[in-house]
Amino acid sequence: MRAVVKNTGFDNLKYLNEQSAAILERIERFSDKLYLEFGGKMIGDYHAMRVLPGFDPNVKMRLLHKLRDKAEIVMCIHAGDIERRKMRADFGITYDADIFRMIDEYRGWELDVAAVVITRFAEQPAAKIFKNKLERRGIRTYTHRFTKGYPTDVDTIVSDEGYGANEYIVTKKPLVIVSGPGPGSGKLATCLSQLYHDHKQGLASGYAKFETFPIWNIPLKHPVNVAYEAATADLMDFNMIDPFHLETYKQTTVNYNRDVEVFPVLKRILKKITGGESYYESPTDMGVNRVGFGIVNDEIVRKAAVQEVIARYFQCACDYRMGYVEKEAVEKTGLLMEDLEVKPEHRPVVEPARQAAKEAQKKGKGNQGIYCGAALELSDGTIVTGKNTPLMHAASSAVLNAVKAIAGLPEDIHILSPNVIQSIGELKQDVFGSKAVSLDLEEILIALSMSATTNPTAQKAMESLTALRDQPMHITHIPTPGDEKALRKLRIHFTSDPEFATQNLYDG
Repeated sequence: MRAVVKNTGFDNLKYLNEQSAAILERIERFSDKLYLEFGGKMIGDYHAMRVLPGFDPNVKMRLLHKLRDKAEIVMCIHAGDIERRKMRADFGITYDADIFRMIDEYRGWELDVAAVVITRFAEQPAAKIFKNKLERRGIRTYTHRFTKGYPTDVDTIVSDEGYGANEYIVTKKPLVIVSGPGPGSGKLATCLSQLYHDHKQGLASGYAKFETFPIWNIPLKHPVNVAYEAATADLMDFNMIDPFHLETYKQTTVNYNRDVEVFPVLKRILKKITGGESYYESPTDMGVNRVGFGIVNDEIVRKAAVQEVIARYFQCACDYRMGYVEKEAVEKTGLLMEDLEVKPEHRPVVEPARQAAKEAQKKGKGNQGIYCGAALELSDGTIVTGKNTPLMHAASSAVLNAVKAIAGLPEDIHILSPNVIQSIGELKQDVFGSKAVSLDLEEILIALSMSATTNPTAQKAMESLTALRDQPMHITHIPTPGDEKALRKLRIHFTSDPEFATQNLYDG
């Protein structure tokens, strides 16, 4: 019997075996080829890691690597997302840049990328430039326009005027993973278009869907499923009981509202493509997700998921303050917290951060009338705080204090000389012409790395930075770009109150 690590709620090996078997079984159901619509994050699924402690954020790539002899990847991106320069919030990069990033990642895992498809293409200039970039790097690129007749006129959709008007994507392996950088990438339409072309050629290919969340075989209001609803609050989607599965099999399962809403039309499309064969009776039937079977400690994952809901509330509140989402998204995450009977203050690092800010104000510290506090929880449960000063940001202070604690260094020791910090500040002000002299976390880490070459204490502190990975942090003000970038690179799971850290409108 394999031992489960303490404080682990998820067994990766069990999941890997279950999931591999489910996909292989689905491939065998279709004699020629399976198009597997792959939702969510294939690489670096830190949401899953946070709500399912023990979950390897790259376990899905390990799965595909295991199936690499049978699988290849088709990537989809909506032309409108290229034109609008839509961003991935987790990486801070545009969707089109993420395509390049993912291709590099897939190649690193020895996976073949068959092609990139630009969906709903309408001659957008940015999309045409993106296509040129891909093709000039030797990547096969296709364009699909909006499907005529979609979503109601099935006869037109499933015709040479509809799916038939799309370029056929040439693939060679029995499993085709269809992925994209985010929702609305056109993955489903690409799969169905391929099915149409295959069946016209006499190939009995099939379709299935792989989504990590919501988890179909745990309760609707389980905190893990609630956390996913909170993560997508800006889309105003919601989890629901699959009514088609309940009616057909008398079994309660959980699905996403968009999948349920589109299923009747999807079923009609599949029946028309295949000539009347109906191989799915519900959205749950379409899925191959087995992540629920990897949960080995329900209590641990419940607690973790509750913390994720609180974190998503803070993220929504900040996004609203910055103009990225509507107020309804904040209200929704607030209601989800109420359903779980928790408040923002139930995140352990929130109150210590706010107290640090109050202490800064009481002592007359802070910077230019802004009093910011930060709190970071270490792996042993210790909470370390930091405050902003004219020399550095609160996030910078908290991280330096944290690595001193991890390295066993005295609290009052300076691992960075105040002269060094001041010198960098003068460079920013006198040479770069910056109004913001106080050093952000990215600048502090560069200073730390340089000091480590001659200072053993700084070297010891720098070596402790990896111990901060996946630890929770809260800041009383929205982090500046330099803070945010460094926190993401350190892989610290940070939240913040929806307050700006400067009175300036421009933060460049």
